[in-house]
Amino acid sequence: MQQALLPLPKTQIFVSNDTFLLEEGSILPQVEISYTTQGILNADQSNVVWVFHALTGNADPTKWWPGLFGTHAVINLDRDFVICANVLGSCYGTTGPTDFTFPRITVRDMVSAHQILKNHLGIQKIKLGIGGSLGGQQLVEWAVQEPSLFENINLVATNSQHSPWGIAFNEAQRMALNNVDKSKGLAAARAIAMLSYRHYNTFESTQKDEDQRWDDFSASSYQQYQGFKLEKRFTNESYHYLSKAMDSHNVGRHGLSIKNALQRIKSKTMVIGIDTDILFPIQEQQLLADNIPNAQLAVIKSNYGHDGFLVETDQLNHYFKTCFYD
Repeated sequence: MQQALLPLPKTQIFVSNDTFLLEEGSILPQVEISYTTQGILNADQSNVVWVFHALTGNADPTKWWPGLFGTHAVINLDRDFVICANVLGSCYGTTGPTDFTFPRITVRDMVSAHQILKNHLGIQKIKLGIGGSLGGQQLVEWAVQEPSLFENINLVATNSQHSPWGIAFNEAQRMALNNVDKSKGLAAARAIAMLSYRHYNTFESTQKDEDQRWDDFSASSYQQYQGFKLEKRFTNESYHYLSKAMDSHNVGRHGLSIKNALQRIKSKTMVIGIDTDILFPIQEQQLLADNIPNAQLAVIKSNYGHDGFLVETDQLNHYFKTCFYD
């Protein structure tokens, strides 16, 4: 049976004219936030779901996480009121860089912008927060800051502090942005990123050439395709600033240890890792689950590496529903 079409998200812009103090001390004179809502908010606010997007995502999660929305999915738009905000620093409507003189931003700054939107919408409690990768970093940061806000949180393929390995990948991408023809820099950066998002098995199963060609390999074409596809829809500046924000992610900054910070979280927590994820390996999710008081860890099997958090939606739905709804 064909699934009914999902309702279109309502895209809105909120402009906060209050000055916005960034974590590193700079001040933005105002902040513009692009966000979507879907569904109808209950009078008692018992059905709020806040979705957090990853590095190059946007405020419409039904586009990039379609398997999580529907009558039989973890997020039911007939039942839930879904909010997703484009992050500070992105190029999809929220305040962000147009050149490289923009001040440095952090994951904590992204959360501060979310908090402004939450207050504008009058949201006092959130039934479920869900995010993967950079989205998960935002969610865990917010859950540490406001321990009683989220009833449940789903942290997928993410961590409490960005690793030297992840920072090294990001730096290699920024080197590509800065040291090749600027018109091709983003494509080159994306090609590097794909090597961290996927896994040896991914390329072996999808890009292996069975003939005896000398050149024009499928894996080469795939890297070119992925790079040029991002080049058409994203900007060098946002890629630079958002990857820098990921590098700075550390919930233990400002006097708390990471362990003590995670122990502040009161939400019922499902942490999910991916067995082939080389960018956010399982030990990072294990650390989250070991130190968040009411947490459990699940591992999904995938040939898609880190990108499995966007691909393996059947497994995600299973674990989410088992934890929160069964």
